[in-house]
Amino acid sequence: MEPTPDLPDAPESGWRRVNVATSLPEVHRTIDVPRQSGFWRKLLAFSGPGYLVAVGYMDPGNWATDLAGGSAFGYTLLSVILLSNLMAILLQALAVKLGIVTGRDLAQACRDHYSRPVTIGLWVLCELAIGACDLAEVIGSAIALNLLFHIPLVIGVCLTALDVLMILYFQHRGFRYIEALVVVLILTIGGCFLAEILFSRPDLAGVLRGFVPSPEIIRNPEMLYIAIGILGATVMPHNLYLHSSIVQTRKYENHASGKEEAIKFATIDSTVALMFALFINAAILVVAVATFYRAGRHDVAEIQDAYHLLSPMLGVGAASALFAVALLASGQNSTLTGTLAGQIVMEGFLNLRLRPWLRRLITRLLAIIPAVICTALYGASGTARLLVLSQVILSLQLSFAVVPLVLFTGDRRKMGRFANPAWLQTLAWVVAAVIALLNAKLLADFLGLTPWIVSFFH
Repeated sequence: MEPTPDLPDAPESGWRRVNVATSLPEVHRTIDVPRQSGFWRKLLAFSGPGYLVAVGYMDPGNWATDLAGGSAFGYTLLSVILLSNLMAILLQALAVKLGIVTGRDLAQACRDHYSRPVTIGLWVLCELAIGACDLAEVIGSAIALNLLFHIPLVIGVCLTALDVLMILYFQHRGFRYIEALVVVLILTIGGCFLAEILFSRPDLAGVLRGFVPSPEIIRNPEMLYIAIGILGATVMPHNLYLHSSIVQTRKYENHASGKEEAIKFATIDSTVALMFALFINAAILVVAVATFYRAGRHDVAEIQDAYHLLSPMLGVGAASALFAVALLASGQNSTLTGTLAGQIVMEGFLNLRLRPWLRRLITRLLAIIPAVICTALYGASGTARLLVLSQVILSLQLSFAVVPLVLFTGDRRKMGRFANPAWLQTLAWVVAAVIALLNAKLLADFLGLTPWIVSFFH
């Protein structure tokens, strides 16, 4: 499909261009929504995009922070996982609203609001973030293949490229097939961790207390560092671009009441899906507490260590295998959505369309090449460092996605009657500020700047 030519400025619309090319044109408005049906049938029609987004909140990049938090500090950081999830629910609801109301994904909205140099800068930052996120997912899948089948890490990294063929096959058959595959993989992850919870028999009263925020999180520098890591690694910038696009796969009525209904059902879909992500992230931490923290092992922070210790410490032979299966499903799920996000970002920011297989192959190679080099040179320890680096890169990009999203959805010229009310806009800016401050702290710690900053203010 050829790109839509830029049209003259239309200040009354709030955008620099009136019309844009459709987002993900091969699946745009391809899923029918029943017009005269009841609540549940309509909800079923809108269900799916939220689950594609939710996988980004349970990808391998989150596992290390959840494991470290549980093994070192018990159930205390469950409140941070809950807070991160509530932030994610709010931001993804705003992404839904932007896509449905304006017919633009977030990348297209940035291109139609900012100048060309700013747009190019945002695109470069976003591509770096997607590459970093893809890197974490590729490494997670390779580690799982190594743990389950003893496939060398380098070969495992290369095997992850096959997901490009899988996406092309399922998307050719219809977008619903991709959604169904993602849901099956999420249920696999959830089932594995439900079994792990039953094996580890956690203290339920301790779990409930963990969801109540504790001032100790702020007072303890080590706990605060891991808490920031959990927050920084939870909200993924590429999910905001992805969600604002894939909600447009539904053929909702293109008038005010139809858009209002679409926003309602799509928001329910993403909220329910993100509660699955909350369960899985909390389950990783709970299993780490019940297995490692309770036994006095407060140093378990790497995925490979957790795998090797789970079965011996729980006395259940299947525990380690289920952990690795869940990791493989998590990594594979995340690569499916990461490649879609890559296509959306390139087409949205640059108005440039490549064949889907070519765009996805480029995205996969950008992740595989550094992963192959690092695993070949440094082995498992190198992959652990690469996972940390990928999360830092993600934290750098996050505010560059969140701030435009909050800005656009609060602008009445762009959103009309659907603009955020004052209370929601205030809450959204608070969330954006918290994310920016926490990610700045994470970056300062990573670069070793925190002691210098503290001494400067003293």
